[in-house]
Amino acid sequence: MKTPKHSLRKIVSFLNNPDEDGGFWLPNIQRPFVWSEDQICRLFDSILREYPISTLLIWKTKAEVRHRKFIDNYRSKLRLSDFYVPENGRKKCLVLDGQQRLQSLFIGLCGSYEGRELFLDILSGEVSAPDDVKFRFAFLDAGKAGFPWIRFKDLVFNTADPLTAAEDLIAKAGRGLSPDERRKISRHVGIVFKTFHSDDGISYQELDSTENAELYTEDDVVEVFIRANSGGTRLGKSDLLFSLLSSSWDRADEQMEDLLSDLNRHGFAFTRDFVLKSCLTLLNQGARYEVSKFRKPGVREEIETRWQDITKALKDVLDFVRGKTFIRCDKALPSYLVLIPLVYSRYHFPDNWKAAQGIDSYLLRALISGAFSGTPDQLIDDCVGKIRELKGFDLNHLFDAIRSKGRSLELTEDRFWQMGYGSDSIHLLFNLWYREFNYTPAYDNNLPQVDHIFPQSALRKIKAVSPETGRLSIVKYKQDSRDQLANCMLLTQAENGAGGKSDTLPEVWFADKPESYLDMHLVPKDKDLWKIDRFEDFIEERKKLIRDKFSYLLAQKTQDNQIAQTGNDGPAPSIH
Repeated sequence: MKTPKHSLRKIVSFLNNPDEDGGFWLPNIQRPFVWSEDQICRLFDSILREYPISTLLIWKTKAEVRHRKFIDNYRSKLRLSDFYVPENGRKKCLVLDGQQRLQSLFIGLCGSYEGRELFLDILSGEVSAPDDVKFRFAFLDAGKAGFPWIRFKDLVFNTADPLTAAEDLIAKAGRGLSPDERRKISRHVGIVFKTFHSDDGISYQELDSTENAELYTEDDVVEVFIRANSGGTRLGKSDLLFSLLSSSWDRADEQMEDLLSDLNRHGFAFTRDFVLKSCLTLLNQGARYEVSKFRKPGVREEIETRWQDITKALKDVLDFVRGKTFIRCDKALPSYLVLIPLVYSRYHFPDNWKAAQGIDSYLLRALISGAFSGTPDQLIDDCVGKIRELKGFDLNHLFDAIRSKGRSLELTEDRFWQMGYGSDSIHLLFNLWYREFNYTPAYDNNLPQVDHIFPQSALRKIKAVSPETGRLSIVKYKQDSRDQLANCMLLTQAENGAGGKSDTLPEVWFADKPESYLDMHLVPKDKDLWKIDRFEDFIEERKKLIRDKFSYLLAQKTQDNQIAQTGNDGPAPSIH
């Protein structure tokens, strides 16, 4: 195995460049780029501080392997399929380990991040703690950045010597600089030239099969990739599993990208992780991630063969959830894994699925009780086993399977009142509560928002007597009081945006609202309770209204498949 060494500037010139020893590219087994702006900036800070950034692992080959270009101008909505290049039998270098670092270097030195370019504060360089950023980097609009912010690519690819480059920056500063600032600029320019121009910049291990194709086959390389990435935290198990799938199915990444785009077009957040776990479950391999499952003969091939049926089952379940249950947005799904038993039922027993009763009840109880929280792989398997045994979805037997794992489906008063501001379940509850809200344009930046009735800013100003000093010096209403469910309401984005409610007190906000508005939000009609000094009384009265509305959820004894009535909202899901 060879271990070449090049300057960072030289390495970057290899990316997407077939004239440089075939060029550096990304094989289809690589996951998408996932680093944030902050991570990119910290990488460049590490480089200038001469911290080690590890080595790269490269496969040099002439094999026709599906591969793609590095992204220069990164945007979050990019499709990987747009970056694939035609397969060819020419020499090329495929990056097996180091994608995120190389991609970050390429964006910073040759492209942009969401339309902004990488700049360095040339006067930075001080640090108070080892984990602090020393050299300040930021992605800025090129036309708006002024001194001391220097477009970093202009400095790295400057053809002058360091002294001349520093003098040029000093001359273009646009203001008089102190001797210390001049020295700092000269020192930092020297550091940039040293770290990016030095031939000791970065090394990489090279698996070379250009002369002997049998030395490293594609199967060998996939195994190397998995072993190189499974020892740390850089790749999750779903990434590793997908790399195995991609090794035998050339279009796996495109098909996955198309599916996720379709599933998420209404603002949901389905992931590759969820799809792969669903695939394993549908093929009766169990929900738990194990690389060995994807190495079993026929498993990867079966996923490819049955892909259309798998995607149809996933889409049908999502359409049912959106169209026939109370769940209308991503935030109302605190656990996506609750859907996998439903996908299994739809995939294996489509006739039963069409006539299934109580799916909304299953979702409500499973989600609101948190039954699928934590690591529910065994629970998923038990639910699937029950569906397989009964040849379809049966609410009561599924609930029995969940309870047999020691997971309660009951909603206690304590858990109910914990669904306050910031809770992972408040949107689930509000999807039940605010049935008249129109969510259809929600994903064009119009998603309803949770807001405080009594603004936090107003409540924080109210003081209580300190037991230590005897003075009015401590905040009376702590965070949990301010964020409690009885102080929360759902507003449209227009209501909560610019010119909307903001920090308006309830006695002003509710003053001109019709009775129907107060009823919808379960607001006590006594206007005296809307005053800030009646906060506690307001909370107690509103709790009564909320408790009455959701009595069917809090009932300790209900009958399966019973339809509970919730006032003006119409029938609620059956629950138990």
